Amino acid sequence: MRLLVTHNNFPAQFRHVCEYLGRSPGNKVVFATKNPRKEWVIPGVDKLIFTPDGQRSENDYGPGRTFDEATRHGVGLLRALVALKKKGFVPDVILGHSGWGQTLFLQEVYPDTPFIGYFEWYYNARGREATFDKREKSEFDNSLLRLRNTAILHDLVSCRAGLSPTNWQRSQFPVEFQSKIVQAHDGINTRYFAPYGEGLPPLDKLDIPGVDLTGAKELVTYCSRGLEPYRGFPQFYDALPAILAERPDCHVLIVGDDRVCYSQKLPDGQSYKQQAVERTKVDEKRVHFCGALPYGKYKEVLLASSVHVYLTWPFVLSWSFLEAMSCGCLLVGSNTDPVREVLVHKENGLLTDFHDPRKIAGSVIYALKHQDRLAGLRQNARRTVLDRYCLSKCLPLHLRLLNDVAQDGPRKLLKQP
Repeated sequence: MRLLVTHNNFPAQFRHVCEYLGRSPGNKVVFATKNPRKEWVIPGVDKLIFTPDGQRSENDYGPGRTFDEATRHGVGLLRALVALKKKGFVPDVILGHSGWGQTLFLQEVYPDTPFIGYFEWYYNARGREATFDKREKSEFDNSLLRLRNTAILHDLVSCRAGLSPTNWQRSQFPVEFQSKIVQAHDGINTRYFAPYGEGLPPLDKLDIPGVDLTGAKELVTYCSRGLEPYRGFPQFYDALPAILAERPDCHVLIVGDDRVCYSQKLPDGQSYKQQAVERTKVDEKRVHFCGALPYGKYKEVLLASSVHVYLTWPFVLSWSFLEAMSCGCLLVGSNTDPVREVLVHKENGLLTDFHDPRKIAGSVIYALKHQDRLAGLRQNARRTVLDRYCLSKCLPLHLRLLNDVAQDGPRKLLKQP
């Protein structure tokens, strides 16, 4: 198979597909990305670096800025693919992440090659994501939100099939396009993200640079790409004083960069971490910020966790949530749609109120007090991932869809269960 993959980052959601096809004889895989880091490689996969065309102007009309950015991404990849095609590469199928716009002109370069879009999110001014923070938004702002779907709508029309990682995310897309979209998660490597064994590893063996866990007997963990409202960081941090007061031997480890990935940026360069630290006073010797961690260290944190907290708006579900479940963590998760698709209260974790730090603290304290009684929740969390999100089950779905679309054209798609 000759496969063209495109994502702004590398390898992102397409790691497992590219690793498998890259090492399988007879395949040719090209990955078009903006990420130029030479040390990030996958054997058998050739990287094609593209850059957005032109320069963003400060005079751009605000409401149209998102599509202007998408068009520049699309033209940038268009130029790279025209050059690639002149070298003789014509893919059997294209797999691309939809949203940034680099997929806009795939069909202009390769009109006879079917395109499979990876669809993460569709923006809806009246949807739960837009109204979740309970702040009043003007009709003007709400009306403009749907313009963020412009490039996505082009892809929904031009794709032969689509992928969405969860049913919740798939359900956000217009009904008239949902028949094109297959729900298939990227897959969790459950051999790598596996429990420590009997019990938890000793906390004095957890070696995280700059983190002193002296005296810690319990560890509450929180992991996110960015410390921001979409992932409930402010509410989590406001819950810490009550947790630390009730559990004097407890430490808290916060994994993630002090940045915004999805939420609205604060004015004057201030961060949500700065806001939280100034607003809520905690015992700083027991609350540790360790930034983003290498995969191995991140896994060590999950394995050592007494209670792992995952909070999210009604939005895209994080890989870290399922990776924590795969490691057998005792989960406290927000009672929001994407979490409820996976976590059943008191069966494989505990649900809590996203908006209320007191209730978050209460759920964490309850979990810490009843570690032995709740051991079955850890086992069930692991079983949930093995049954529904294990790479050994998800990867064949992706490969089958690629093969079906490449060989049989637009009409033969994976059937939804």
